Amino acid sequence: MAERLVVLSDIWGVKKGLWITSYLAYLQQYYDIVFYDIQQLANIDLTIKSEENLHSAFVQGGIDTAVAHLLKKETERSHYLAFSTGGTIAWKAGLKGLPMRSLYTISATRLRLENLKPDCSTTLIYGSNDTFRPNTEWSERLDLEMDVVSNFGHELYTDEKIIGKVCKDLLTAVTAKQTKTKKAV
Repeated sequence: MAERLVVLSDIWGVKKGLWITSYLAYLQQYYDIVFYDIQQLANIDLTIKSEENLHSAFVQGGIDTAVAHLLKKETERSHYLAFSTGGTIAWKAGLKGLPMRSLYTISATRLRLENLKPDCSTTLIYGSNDTFRPNTEWSERLDLEMDVVSNFGHELYTDEKIIGKVCKDLLTAVTAKQTKTKKAV
């Protein structure tokens, strides 16, 4: 039986998310994937969907709404892959009891404001030029390692090299588990 992977989009959801199909294509053969457009989870329906308006809508209640909806929808212990604000939503839901096997975030925003971490294996990736990246002091305080990729900004998750790296990490984890299971039988 395939491992379950819940994927949370960035603030653009499916509107600017053609890059997400690359992740799904790589991962679908090994994972049972559930995808959430975080605009829908947050009930955000703006007339003008500028980056500024979307960011404001998420900060002014959208993140909390998305967390509440995710907690209602997801009751099965799963792996999570989340991008930008989607990472923040998954993180906060994890702190409120979302059953997580692991959390893999890329460019998760607003984590630098958190003082607690979810109780699961956590991977954090940021671009070295990402202004939303938490500092080293924060990661040390929470006992977390951050993978900081040189010469990338906030939207590094849309780059094919990063997509390949993330998918390889996730596939290595799931195939290692399948190998252990087969040897145990």
